Amino acid sequence: MRILGLDPSLSSTGWGVIEAESNRVKYVADGFIPTNTKLPIEQRLKEINDALREVIETYHPDEAAIEQVFLNSNPSSTMKLSMARGVVIMTPAQFGLSVTEYEPNKVKKAIVGVGKAEKSQVEVMVKVLLPGCKPKNNDSSDALAIALCHFQYRGAYGLKK
Repeated sequence: MRILGLDPSLSSTGWGVIEAESNRVKYVADGFIPTNTKLPIEQRLKEINDALREVIETYHPDEAAIEQVFLNSNPSSTMKLSMARGVVIMTPAQFGLSVTEYEPNKVKKAIVGVGKAEKSQVEVMVKVLLPGCKPKNNDSSDALAIALCHFQYRGAYGLKK
């Protein structure tokens, strides 16, 4: 089974694909989807959708997982992130994929063992858990962590199909 992890952002959406067999996982691919800040928001959202569709068509994941949004003090930034999240949730759904959401602290606890872990700790553990993996950036590393979290929790909480 292939799991697509997604870390949504309007500026750089991270993605990572892992393959799970029994209780083992292996790295498949990762990347990020940057958008052109000079374009209007609808075009940036289209860039995310188009690139994510290509990822799904290339790697054929069976399920997707995404990090839940956190609210920040800037309403404009929160709104833009929410729009990007909408696209990142909708695109896998168009391919018939279920999308499971995880709180950031749950992802960190699943990967590092501590819910308040630093990004650098998450990246180190992603590399340990997925030998040979060299994430493209923090966004793709976070996306792989989300995919690993989904792998860990899907069996524990009866998410298996």
